[in-house]
Amino acid sequence: MASPFAIKVTVESEGRGLAQRIQAGRHDLRSDEPTSAGGTDTGPDPYDLLLAALGACTSMTLRVYAARKNWPLEKVVVRLGHGRIHAQDCTDCETKEGSIDRFEREIEVHGALSPEQRQRLLEIAEMCPVHRTLMGAKKIASRLAEAGERP
Repeated sequence: MASPFAIKVTVESEGRGLAQRIQAGRHDLRSDEPTSAGGTDTGPDPYDLLLAALGACTSMTLRVYAARKNWPLEKVVVRLGHGRIHAQDCTDCETKEGSIDRFEREIEVHGALSPEQRQRLLEIAEMCPVHRTLMGAKKIASRLAEAGERP
C-alpha cells in the first residue's frame, strides 16, 4: 500500500563508518557520531539534529507569532539539551516506570517586550509544531525497499 505522505528526506550511509549524507529537499546535510562513539565526527549526531529541529521550529514559531501581533521581538535564541532520566525521578510525569527522554529548552527573547508578552511567547513555544510532534502520539511505519527502488 502506497503512503499518502511524500518522501521529503533521504538519508544514505557513506562508506563503512557511521557518517550519513542527508538530502532534505534541495539541501544537503551530514550526520555522524563523535569519535568516542565510533564515528568520525563529520556532522552533528542524530539527537543534535533533533534538538536543532526543535530549536529552529521554536524560534520560527515565536517570530511568526510576534510579527502577527506586531510585537517588538528582535531576536530569539534557543538553547537545548537532551538526556534520559528514570521515570520515578520525574515528579511531573505520568509514567513512573522505565526511563523518559527529557528535553531542556531555554528561550531567550530580545526586544522591548512587556512581561506579559514574554510570558505569552513562552506559552506559544509549547505550540511549535515540532514540540507538538515530540509530545504527541507517534507511529513510524517502516518497510524494506529493493535496492534502487524509488517511491
